[in-house]
Amino acid sequence: MGEKSEVLLRIFGVFDITGEVIVMLALIAALAVISIIVTRNLKEKPGRFQNVIEFAVEYLDNFFMEVLGKERSRKYLKYLSTFFVFIILSNYSGLLPFVGITPYLKAPTASLSVGIALGGMAFIFLQAAGLRAGVKNYFKRFVSPVFFMLPLLILDEFIKPASLALRLFGNIFGEETVTDELYNILPIGAPVIMMGLSVLFCAIQAVVFTMLVSIYLDEATEIEIPAEKPDKIKHKKQRKVLKNAEKVTKEV
Repeated sequence: MGEKSEVLLRIFGVFDITGEVIVMLALIAALAVISIIVTRNLKEKPGRFQNVIEFAVEYLDNFFMEVLGKERSRKYLKYLSTFFVFIILSNYSGLLPFVGITPYLKAPTASLSVGIALGGMAFIFLQAAGLRAGVKNYFKRFVSPVFFMLPLLILDEFIKPASLALRLFGNIFGEETVTDELYNILPIGAPVIMMGLSVLFCAIQAVVFTMLVSIYLDEATEIEIPAEKPDKIKHKKQRKVLKNAEKVTKEV
């Protein structure tokens, strides 16, 4: 599926360096430098650059908070934000000059192997988060609402990362293919329009991927709180009323 990545360099006969790997390493290095600059020069009165970073962090925090709630959003914000930032920058890298034209520079997310790696990382993260939230609830969700759903729910757990990988790869690779074909048919005009649409399209793919991961995370870490018995609730309300009455009596 898709074009096979050209191996530019093989290290120790095991690690293949391709155009996608080169761009990934460049993105990681750029993000590391930006992170160091931002964290070392934090100011109470932020400048423009710090304002942009803070706005982005706040936006992602609010975005994940709507799905996971405040507590879990803050707990998993770093991991989910890393997914989003890496994917959106990888998508936008395809719009840079020479990226996709030369085998030395290719958009990482246009490669199926990168999509599979991201899906695999999401799978491991979801299982680990589910187990940390509670072993009992983790296994219980595979037999709910009925036990014979177990095979289907286990299969669904493995389908999730595969669907994430194929959706991301298919959309980005398809967009690049259409742009390339339009360039061959009509070199002037059409590719510019497609690149304009790609600015929005690449952002949407990053949002969809991270939103689905956060939804799966919500399902994996959801803990069922047993409902209290009516008589227990009644006694609790009575104790609360008595406590309020005693407080009022003391004040009088």
